[in-house]
Amino acid sequence: MKRELTLRRAQPEHAEALTRIALAAKRHWNYPEDWIELWTPQLTISPAYIAQNETWLAVVNDEPVAFYSLKQDGDAWWLDHLWVTPEAMGQHLGAFLFRHALSRCRRMDASILMIESDPNAVGFYEKMGARKVDERRGQVDGQPRILPILQMNL
Repeated sequence: MKRELTLRRAQPEHAEALTRIALAAKRHWNYPEDWIELWTPQLTISPAYIAQNETWLAVVNDEPVAFYSLKQDGDAWWLDHLWVTPEAMGQHLGAFLFRHALSRCRRMDASILMIESDPNAVGFYEKMGARKVDERRGQVDGQPRILPILQMNL
């Protein structure tokens, strides 16, 4: 079967599908389910979020399979989300979306893109050209957790 990929600007009515994608992708890394529950508010995409932030949705054969969003914080642009469903992983969708995000940032005259990465995704972002510049330390359910902060120069 031919795979037909469409990239479109997400609309508020896509919020539920985007949330499903984010949760499925996070679960792919076999985190404990109680951690997933703690992260669910951060991974829940609301219609208002989509309306306020540049959010792009990848659809394969009419099925939403991946998305990313960019968020401006002062002068900085952040890759706020980039998620691919487990079924669509390994098909270069993440790289495709990341390159699209870089293109959008350049169009908005951004000079850098910041990324707070899941530890499991650092290798992907480094392969795409980002470099670690900092880290955010915290805890999840009493366990120490370090989130790398990466930067991509545009």
